[in-house]
Amino acid sequence: MDASFSGRKSMPFMTVHNLYIFDRNGSCLYYNEWNRKKQAGISKDEEFKLMYGMLFSIRSFVSKMSPLDMKEGFMSFQTSKYRLHYYETPSGLRFVMNTDLSVPNARETLQHIYSSLYVEYIVKNPVCVLGQSLDSELFSSRLDSFIRGLPFYSPRAA
Repeated sequence: MDASFSGRKSMPFMTVHNLYIFDRNGSCLYYNEWNRKKQAGISKDEEFKLMYGMLFSIRSFVSKMSPLDMKEGFMSFQTSKYRLHYYETPSGLRFVMNTDLSVPNARETLQHIYSSLYVEYIVKNPVCVLGQSLDSELFSSRLDSFIRGLPFYSPRAA
């Protein structure tokens, strides 16, 4: 029980570690970190290739091995330290968010990032060229504000 005066149990700190956005060909269009404690020890380009390759393999494995016809396909997986959340758009964009284990499902969050932030600030922006690195400062700042406002975001998470 929390020792605070409210008498409520304290929520465990939850957090977002990082976010990747890949195009249909595996190019990383956007990457940002919020609470990533450990670096991969390789270049970002190598990390992006490894992440995309792993996603490609997991999606293939899930679609071939599932005993049921899955409409949604691969949505997330977890290790003992983090949970990877995955959302793929009909056009082949892939949104990947790593969180701690206390975040059960971030699919709606990733759908919101696509429909309300990516579409509004990238697709509808005549200056942004689709299929190229997302260099929109407006997109980045709105995304950062959105992530920091999530109920499962905490800058103090371990």
